[in-house]
Amino acid sequence: MAQASQTAARLADHVDRLGLEHPPIDLASVDYSVRRPAELNRRYGHVLDYMARVELEVDRNVLELTTLLPDPPEIDRRFYAEVWQPQETRHGLILDELQVHLGRPPAQTDLTSIGLKLRVLGALAHLPAFQDVCRMLYYLTGMATERSAVLAYNLLHTGVAELGERAIAQTVIAPIKRQEPGHYAFYQLSARGLWSELASWQRWMVRRMRSFSFAPVGANNDRQKADFGDLLASLGIDREAEEFSTQIARVERELLWAHRSGLPVPAYVVKAFREAVELAELRRAA
Repeated sequence: MAQASQTAARLADHVDRLGLEHPPIDLASVDYSVRRPAELNRRYGHVLDYMARVELEVDRNVLELTTLLPDPPEIDRRFYAEVWQPQETRHGLILDELQVHLGRPPAQTDLTSIGLKLRVLGALAHLPAFQDVCRMLYYLTGMATERSAVLAYNLLHTGVAELGERAIAQTVIAPIKRQEPGHYAFYQLSARGLWSELASWQRWMVRRMRSFSFAPVGANNDRQKADFGDLLASLGIDREAEEFSTQIARVERELLWAHRSGLPVPAYVVKAFREAVELAELRRAA
């Protein structure tokens, strides 16, 4: 109980600090000046499109959350309503506007669809013990998503800067990538706190459900998985999928699979990233 109270206090302090220190990026602060738009578009246009779509789809993600977690802790509501959704939406708007400046069409987003599996989980989540399982899955997904974003934005920033696109690197990518670690920290702290409270059967269910529900961020069908594979290729990590997976799933492995010594990364994570790379290669070959 004391540990739970300490975790709750740390989460509240963290959300307060994020709200004060990292407000949504001011649109007036963004400089869309591009020296070589054709080259930037060729190298990273589809990366921007993928990231813009994922960031803009937070509105649907919130609908999914309210379905999956009918009665979440108040700190979770505060985080996604006051910090996460406003910041991510602004990220998406900025990246999408950059696309338009490069002559690309705006991102095609899905803001309303909620899958049948999620609706079923939401119905079961009205049982308090099962809602804790759903919360744990939410935190694990959040960790993987935000860690992926941190790594991807770091690589994108380096690539854009190397192209000499200083304005884009400094006023678009850098401000966005500074906000992602705070989201990751929230999910990590939440996951560690909740995992210590789960019963053995709940932990078993989390492991089981996570093993067949994991997917790369924003990859909900084969086309989007191939798009994600293209993103990995553009950022130079398609041939290092296992290393990328290891960095993304480090805490997940520690929490869920510590009982399996020597497991470098959960197999389902590596499989998902390899599948994305293979689908992208098949599409390019076709």
